[in-house]
Formats: sequence, structure tokens, C-alpha cells
Amino acid sequence: MFHLLDIIGTIAFAMSGALTAISKKLDPFGVFIIAFVTAVGGGTLRDVMIGRTPVGWMQDLEYVYVIALAFVLSILFRRKFDKLRTSLFLFDTIGLGVFTLIGLEKGINIGLHPIICIALGTMTACFGGVIRDILCNEIPVIFRKEIYATICILGGIVFFMLKKLHLNEDILYLSTSAVIISIRLMAVKYKWYLPVLDRN
Repeated sequence: MFHLLDIIGTIAFAMSGALTAISKKLDPFGVFIIAFVTAVGGGTLRDVMIGRTPVGWMQDLEYVYVIALAFVLSILFRRKFDKLRTSLFLFDTIGLGVFTLIGLEKGINIGLHPIICIALGTMTACFGGVIRDILCNEIPVIFRKEIYATICILGGIVFFMLKKLHLNEDILYLSTSAVIISIRLMAVKYKWYLPVLDRN
């Protein structure tokens, strides 16, 4: 289940990056690069911080193949998406839920404190999108008023609360990712925002 979620998250973020790049009218090489860094950016930062090198995608070509597949699908079926923004949002949301779990699990596996595990999960989920937005000349979603990183933190808290109930791991993973995805969808639907700070 954990590996399956990892692949799903990689595909989701790669397609999110590819669709963003397509909307910016980049050439195919540019689209592939944005798809790639969106998919592996957060995980690369996480692995470097915990001393896991070479980083994950360098040791397993499956990730490269999966990203290439997501890139090709995004190019071929870009006109099939009824609303580009909706498709981008859905892929980004799925990736957010899945990659938060992956970061949490990596931290747990090396015995880090739950708070640090939650930080790792948040970085894994968010920083690929940060790199994507910077390269596409946008203010990263994580730094705007939209609830984004906060959802990852809440998901991490839910994860450790459920973990104390000694649930089956598959149920634990699915429940946590469902919570993150659901909160993200509701936040957008009901316009839940953090207050914006200004000089006044």
C-alpha cells in the first residue's frame, strides 16, 4: 500500500507540474522539467535533510518512468481536461495527501520525534509545488492565504492520533490521506483562508 501511494503521489504531482507548465505555454522540454521537479522536489529535500543519499529517485528508475508516463499523458490528453484549473487542483490535492504520508513514514522509520516527522511530511508534500510555482513565475501556494501547508500539519496530527489506536497500516494510510484530501477540498469549496498580513 505504501509503495502504491508513493507511485500515485508521484503521478499526481508530475501531472500537476505538467499542466501548470502547459498553461504557461512552455515547450515540451520545459513541461517535462517542471513535471519532474514537482514530483521529486519535496522528496529530494527530505532525503537530503535526513542524510538518505543518493536520494530515492536516483536509486529507483521506476520513478523516472512514472514521471515520463505522467508527462506523456498530460501532453496527449491536455485537451481532454474540461477545466485545466480543476484538473490541476485535483492532481495537486491527491499529491498533497499522499506525499504527506510518505514524509511522515520516512521520519518514523529513522526514529524522529513526531513533530519533526510532521515537518518532514509537510516539506515532502509542499516543496515540489514551491519549486514548480517559482519556476513558473508564480507566488507559491504555500505562501499565499490559501490553506495548504496547514492541512499537511493537521493531517500529521491526525496520523499520530490514529496510530495510537493501533489500526491496520493500510487503514491508517488511507484514513490520513482521505482526511487531508477532504479538508483541502472543503477549504476550497467553502473558501477557508488564513488571514493575510499587511502593513495596516
